[in-house]
Amino acid sequence: MKKTIIKTEKLCKTFSTSGIQQHVLKNLDIHLVEEDFTIIMGSSGSGKSTLLYAISGMDKPTLGDIDFAGKNLSTLNNDQLAVFRRNHCGFVFQQIYLLDNMSVLDNVLASGLLVNKNKRELVKKSKELLKQVGIDESSWFKFPAQLSGGEAQRVGIVRALINSPKILFADEPTGALNSASSERVLDVFTNVNRNGQSVVMVTHDIQTALRGNRILYLRDGVICGDLQLGAYSEKENDERQEKLKHFLAEMGW
Repeated sequence: MKKTIIKTEKLCKTFSTSGIQQHVLKNLDIHLVEEDFTIIMGSSGSGKSTLLYAISGMDKPTLGDIDFAGKNLSTLNNDQLAVFRRNHCGFVFQQIYLLDNMSVLDNVLASGLLVNKNKRELVKKSKELLKQVGIDESSWFKFPAQLSGGEAQRVGIVRALINSPKILFADEPTGALNSASSERVLDVFTNVNRNGQSVVMVTHDIQTALRGNRILYLRDGVICGDLQLGAYSEKENDERQEKLKHFLAEMGW
């Protein structure tokens, strides 16, 4: 039986603008288990990214508890959260935050050296990961501006994986890519998940969501749907798509 890796209790997030309170997350109780590929969906403003930032320690909840691998994130201060994220979380965003003045390899190493000071070991691991995502040796010493969007995003995934995170978090990672590049990036996520990497991803795209084995649907800060799709299989793509579309229709997508 898979272990629970994240558990929230009565998770709430409220923002105040000009004295008006906006309740974005409302008393969420969530269980996420290791090795799952969890997709978070919902309409614009439903709280998808806010939930991702809360459970990953990027933002603190207003109320409630977040147990992440036995650590209550709600009790940590900002410095402690930064150390926790560095050691246990990997992040991939729609915007690719590679350092422009550093090569592909150095971008990955810069992240790895924050946790592991053994540079020789990190170089070896970085090169292995870059090969796994289809970035060959001829590109390792290029600068980000010399890469396509899809290549840069795959480098971003390697950077997120270099410290062996407990969970790889992604927020619309294919949102700025064309369909071909999106497929290659999604293949990377699928493959790392098959190798045991836990993934939590926010998306509004059906083709992206099909890669997950579990879909959580948010509406107005509340989870109103939870679909188990099972492990991704390209052969069963049509069946999965029909199941997902039916689920989303029920959710009012």
